[in-house]
Amino acid sequence: MGSLTFVALLLCLSTASVVVRAEDPYLFFEWNITYGTISPLGVPQQAILINGEFPGPNINSTGNNNIVVNVFNHLDEPFLLTWHGVQHRKNSWQDGTLGTMCPILPGTNYTYHFQVKDQIGSYFYYPTTSVHKAAGAFGGLRVNSRLLIPVPFADPADDYTVMIGDWYTKGHKSLKKLLEAGRSIGRPDGILINGKNGKVGQVDKPLFTMEAGKTYRYRVCNVGMRTSLNFRIQGHTMKLVEIEGSHTMQNVYDSLDIHVAQCASVLVTADKEPKDYYMVASSRFMKQPLSSVAVISYANGKGPAAPELPAPPPDNSEGVMWSINQYRSFRWNLTASAARPNPQGSYHYGKINITRTIKLVNTRTQVDGKLKFAINGVSHVDPTTPVKLSEYFGLPEKEFKYDLMGDEPPAENSKVVFAPNVLNATFRNFVEIIFENHEKTIQTWHLDGYSFFPVAIEPGRWSPEKRKNYNLLDIVSRHTIQVYPNSWAAIMTTLDNAGMWNLRSTMAERYYLGQQLYISVLSPNKSLRDEYNIPDTTPLCGIVKGLPKPKPYVP
Repeated sequence: MGSLTFVALLLCLSTASVVVRAEDPYLFFEWNITYGTISPLGVPQQAILINGEFPGPNINSTGNNNIVVNVFNHLDEPFLLTWHGVQHRKNSWQDGTLGTMCPILPGTNYTYHFQVKDQIGSYFYYPTTSVHKAAGAFGGLRVNSRLLIPVPFADPADDYTVMIGDWYTKGHKSLKKLLEAGRSIGRPDGILINGKNGKVGQVDKPLFTMEAGKTYRYRVCNVGMRTSLNFRIQGHTMKLVEIEGSHTMQNVYDSLDIHVAQCASVLVTADKEPKDYYMVASSRFMKQPLSSVAVISYANGKGPAAPELPAPPPDNSEGVMWSINQYRSFRWNLTASAARPNPQGSYHYGKINITRTIKLVNTRTQVDGKLKFAINGVSHVDPTTPVKLSEYFGLPEKEFKYDLMGDEPPAENSKVVFAPNVLNATFRNFVEIIFENHEKTIQTWHLDGYSFFPVAIEPGRWSPEKRKNYNLLDIVSRHTIQVYPNSWAAIMTTLDNAGMWNLRSTMAERYYLGQQLYISVLSPNKSLRDEYNIPDTTPLCGIVKGLPKPKPYVP
């Protein structure tokens, strides 16, 4: 055995170790998933902890690192984690959704192995099984730029991860029972900042510390269940520098709307009177607003934070337009490098011909008195076998049918179909996806495996004539997009990442009750150049359990 291999094996046993090889460096983690009791809103409740932590540990990586996470499931239910925003190039096997992986059964473990290939930015992980996200098991995932890649701002004095999100005092099993009974999980009970709910005058310890005159990076992610949030820092402005893996033009904001499952990075300079200040996360578009605060303390500062919090944006129809206009102010930094040395703007997405347009309309409906959600008349149901495995083993017809859903929504009041929702797509096609929201509530969508260009958000209904309003030059490439009430959004992307990829509502009850689909992107060459073989350690379940694996792909 070579010395480097021996070192790698030794370091694999530690909790978080780095191995330098001829290939890209490795990070190793061992995570124990357990139940524990927490009381973030003053009510003791069961939570899901990772190595005893809530929220879970942060992963601090660098572009192209290989990340190996050995997950031991000590719960009484199957469990999976998804790595939200990580593209898993050629490797949907590690995506952590029920359409790509068999869940980790109680009392067993599974080792995720993926690479943050050609990515930088701010991400997070969370569970996709059951309603586990309502109990925790989420945490930050940071991808730093490689040393040789220039970053369009000076190194900050420190780099902080901020997990904001709504929270329920009902346990995840109680919430699941509500959904199974066809009822909504309802209004959340509070807002958390890094697992705590703070009230003005009642926060005893600072969450973060800054030294006067220095600049700090805050990576802010909305890890909640359903609520858009506004984030702001008392007395300080925020310079936006990154959204979901893309460097942005560095505009300055007093506050930022961060919708469910979205992340943004801001720079904050400690240039005010040295004392304490409140960080605020408050709900958007709710009749009865919720909020939470945390304290940022200046080192050697004197004096508590002032009780007067910065005002939130309006929450009426003017507030929607305020939020839309803020979104439109976000611009891609065309001259900055991202994960590679070449400028982001060297990719001219606006000059590529569209090969397919898919228009998606989300619907909320009652079926036999039970709440359900659908996309273009199809409410997704997970089959007993992950759709990726059925497809890979050549048995899709035993579990699902492709293209039950059309590229256009059906007529209104059409009967909802309950089945696996799998869309066939052509490898390397450049597609346009329209999200049209006829409902009175905001939506947020995410696409696994890709980043995309959200070229427009507008009120009303989409039509081809709306393309003249698209931003085809410098919209920020990202992996989530919000769609406002009675509005639409358009995204564009190249389907150049072979695999099975989940397109889903990021709102937990909608996702659980059918507002999701899978996009099958197969390379006709069946070559390792386009997609990795199924890992040897992949557990098999459903109709493929015990079957011999298909002939592997070759270069």
